[in-house]
Amino acid sequence: MGLFESVFDKNERILKPYYRILKKINFYKDEVSSLKAESFADKTNEFKDRLAKGEAKKSILPEAFACVREAAKRTIGLFPFDVQIIGALALNDGNIAEMKTGEGKTLVATMPLYLNALMGKGTHIATVNDYLAKRDAEWMGPVYEYMGLKYGFIQSGMKPAERKNAYEADITYGTANEFGFDYLRDNLSYSLENKVQRGHFFSIVDEADSILIDEARTPLIISGPKEDSSNLYKQFASIAKRFKIGKDYTIDEKEKSVSLTQDGIEHTESILNIENLYDPDNYKYVFHLTNALKAINFFKLNDQYVINNGEVIIVDEFTGRLLPGRRYSEGLHQAIEAKERVQIKKESVNYATITFQNYFKMYEILSGMTGTAVTEASEFESIYDAKVLAIPTNMPVIRKDKDDYVYRSKDEKYEAIVDDIVKRYEMGQPVLVGTTSIEKSEMFSKKLKNKNIPHQVLNAKFHEKEAEIVAKAGEKNTITIATNMAGRGTDIKLGDEVNDLGGLYVIGTERHESRRIDNQLIGRSGRQGDNGESRFYLSLEDDMIRLFGGEKLEKLMDIIKIEKGEPIENSLLTKVINSAQKKIEGIHFGVRKNLYELDLVMDKLRTEIYGHRDWILKGENIEDHFKEMVLESVNRKLAEYESIPDKKELKKIFGFLDEKQIEEIHRENIVSIPDLEKIVEDKILETFNDKKEEYEEEFKEIFKYIALRVIDENWKRFLEGSEQVKDSIRLRAYGQKDPLIEYKKETYKLFEEMVDSINDQTIDYMMRVKKIDKEKSEAKAQKDFNMLNAVHSDFSSISSKDKKESSKDVKHTRRFKVKK
Repeated sequence: MGLFESVFDKNERILKPYYRILKKINFYKDEVSSLKAESFADKTNEFKDRLAKGEAKKSILPEAFACVREAAKRTIGLFPFDVQIIGALALNDGNIAEMKTGEGKTLVATMPLYLNALMGKGTHIATVNDYLAKRDAEWMGPVYEYMGLKYGFIQSGMKPAERKNAYEADITYGTANEFGFDYLRDNLSYSLENKVQRGHFFSIVDEADSILIDEARTPLIISGPKEDSSNLYKQFASIAKRFKIGKDYTIDEKEKSVSLTQDGIEHTESILNIENLYDPDNYKYVFHLTNALKAINFFKLNDQYVINNGEVIIVDEFTGRLLPGRRYSEGLHQAIEAKERVQIKKESVNYATITFQNYFKMYEILSGMTGTAVTEASEFESIYDAKVLAIPTNMPVIRKDKDDYVYRSKDEKYEAIVDDIVKRYEMGQPVLVGTTSIEKSEMFSKKLKNKNIPHQVLNAKFHEKEAEIVAKAGEKNTITIATNMAGRGTDIKLGDEVNDLGGLYVIGTERHESRRIDNQLIGRSGRQGDNGESRFYLSLEDDMIRLFGGEKLEKLMDIIKIEKGEPIENSLLTKVINSAQKKIEGIHFGVRKNLYELDLVMDKLRTEIYGHRDWILKGENIEDHFKEMVLESVNRKLAEYESIPDKKELKKIFGFLDEKQIEEIHRENIVSIPDLEKIVEDKILETFNDKKEEYEEEFKEIFKYIALRVIDENWKRFLEGSEQVKDSIRLRAYGQKDPLIEYKKETYKLFEEMVDSINDQTIDYMMRVKKIDKEKSEAKAQKDFNMLNAVHSDFSSISSKDKKESSKDVKHTRRFKVKK
């Protein structure tokens, strides 16, 4: 038995119990269909009561699902098929449900969302853009309301009060970005009332492969402005143009890395008039030069980015969508701005950061749905502990997926594609042309205009408009050119007579690095048993083939003597292409796994610092907490002393004590370090209590404000330091050291130093604090908060090849004490 068959045998075994539950759900069909409208809300209250009394969720599931099914029929005219129920059961159990395009995933989600909302903890459904979040919420909203529940949705421009209201609903729709950013913003808040989220219980991730796999490399970052260094970016953009590839530097296209040669180093030293480029004081020059060279070699206008109104906008490599507001991290975006001679935006400093991987792992139950997930099953299971289940289609898929055509050159390929489009147009058959970049879309558009072929171009700039166009892409005589994934989430329904013409014809203009993205494009055709057809057109000059399989194919073409303009179509060809895609998928998985392992380190520390921050926000037992800080700080500061320090040394150690207190300590008859510790601790706590009496009821708020500001400033510096650690540990791989282990050591050391700094600074500020204007302080904190930017960054500092596999672990030597 082959691997493919064994995988699907396992899939059938896992699905088998769901069919037994389906029978129970169908058993309730007649009973719930006879219920009056008002009875559905009563059923919801009944289910809540049963759960509150300890009944298991699974025991009320069949009746609850049957009620939602009937509610959907009455409100939006949709009655879930049996296979949709199977998908809903898979989601309810925390699996990734692979459901083909057109199988009704949006409707499927209503059942597990409803059931888990009965727990009273809120349920979330995350999707890829604001348009889909709003559309799906308003589309399915009547189902929830009929059942007596409230629904809400998050949009990028919403105010905090609107967001909080949406999270208070039983079911909340939003983008993955907004859910993640709201979590980070909540952990920069200065009052519990301003926090908008209320926990992480149950989540369904729509288009799970896009969010949990493709976007996993790109951390969410809350950042603020940093000092201006735009002149250096401009200087090195100019210098980089004078460098010659091969002579001054080399590049690795697969890893997207740049290395200076000895000639390049000497060339740089000559231009800058410095003796040693790698002197620590000259680190910034290496940083700026490598970024400038990366900007020239790996980032092309109208491919990786476009320029709109003088601003560099990233193009999503997987979807082709423009990503306004998102910026490449670590100065790379500024290097591109300098290259293109547009205004260079100031660099930013990070205040908070998290990856989708660690954000979504916070949910007690995480599930996902998508049209393509089986190829990434091992990644979903290893990182998210979620099984991928292939849900059967309601109708058999009869689409014809033709073998790839491979040409020698891109020009031959482009000519063949246009000829095929013209032929299909003359037949009346609709065609969807998938491209990998905006530039390619516009190139094909120009060629079709020259042939007088009417068509639509989707560059993923306007989600709502693109959904409308994609929905009509199945009409007769319709030609649609779209970047990968444009209009994802919208079904393409066939127009009259189109099924008889062969259905929607999908042309792939080149293979994507991921088989899954290709499958997504193909899957736009042949929905719900419709006819359909697909074919990919490739050339030996395509990047993916050139880098990972071009030589083999070129030899094959020479052997079988393929003439110019003729394609090769062979089973061996498919194996070579699949092998190339698997290699690239392995590289990308390595990068994502590497980022995940690095962020796991950060996740432990982030959880500690945010837990501590929450405890301070609640303002409980602050006296005990302050006393612990004092005991730790005093003990640490005196640990290196064997004899009693003199008065001058005491002042140096405890700078926050005034002259009178130092004098009083000095006059004491102290015979040991423990005695000194006790006296210093008493002096600090005495001052603390004096301040408490002086400020009365305002004292708690003053302490909270100071403690939170100290934590936030130190956490900000810690994040900056940990990024520098990432930069530096790459070099250690060459010294036979595991970068991950080194990162753990260095980061935990930084964290301990940060905790010490937080304790010392909090004591220092509380000893010196004078009455503050609470309103003014809060206004300043809010102003700083409003200046922060939410960005979805890209390009982690450590490449997958730098990290060696290791089973070793580094234990954190001292935990940051989090009060409960």
